[in-house]
This record gives sequence, C-alpha cells and structure tokens, in this order.
Amino acid sequence: MATVNKSIEVDVPVSVAYNQWTQFESFPEFMNGVEAVRQIDDTALHFSTNVGGVKRDYNAQIIDQVPDSLVSWASVDGPRNGGSVTFEPLDAGRTRVNVEIVWEPDTLAEKAGSAVGADSLRVGADLDKFKKFIEAQGHETGGWRGTISGGDVDEAGGPLV
Repeated sequence: MATVNKSIEVDVPVSVAYNQWTQFESFPEFMNGVEAVRQIDDTALHFSTNVGGVKRDYNAQIIDQVPDSLVSWASVDGPRNGGSVTFEPLDAGRTRVNVEIVWEPDTLAEKAGSAVGADSLRVGADLDKFKKFIEAQGHETGGWRGTISGGDVDEAGGPLV
C-alpha cells in the first residue's frame, strides 16, 4: 500500500471548505483524473476515473463524516483506496485542509509512479486547484451537514438549504 499525506491552507472559513468538500460531484472540477462522481446515497459514491489512460469505475463508502472536521472513505470494489480529509480552522477566515490517501498501486506504471512520488505531486496539485476553486468562489456550492459514524448516518443532519 502507498500512502500520501498533503496539506494546504485556504482563505475561507472552515465551514466553507468542509461544505464544498462534501459536494463530491464537484470533484472533477479540481481533481485531475476524476471524470465523474455520482453520489448514490448519503454514504455511497460511484467514481469514474481516467489516470494515465487507465479508465476505472468503482464504488466507495463514506466511513466517517463530522461537520467542519472530517470525511473518511474506503473503496468497496475496484482499486483499493481509502483515506481521510480533515479540516482545521486557523482563524475565522482561514482553514488547513489535510489529506491522507492510502492506495494499492496496481499496474507497473502506478507502482513506478508511486515509488518516485508522482502520486504525492498529483494530490498536491489537486489541493492547489481546490484552493483556487474555493477561494475564487468565496463560498461553497452546497454542503451536507450530517454525521456519519462507522458508515451509519445520524439522521439529525442533512443538506444545506
């Protein structure tokens, strides 16, 4: 398994950064190689990716989600991957976004790329694009404020209005 840890500071409040991250279907706007994300329900996502000419479709489950704090996931089929994104308020208008991704390189190219740090560079570039995306808007495109624990949804939360 390969592990990537990256962080970035964004000039928006923690709730804005977190709310935007919960808009999974917007990932293609700032994640290279992610062609589409379809949210099936509160905890299930379907990803279509194309990285280095290798197309993959797989499903992932959100394992834990805590408003303004954490989103963690794991793939349930297809390429093995999982991870977490945490959100740290630095002050009223600034947030640190921390990403940890654990994944299983499959092809020889993926194994070589991971060995030389290409995966880390890609995640860093995607975080830079997220920063530009959210700072240019200054607000989220939506949000989901529910809590998920161990894959189970706390029904008290829900979408932003």
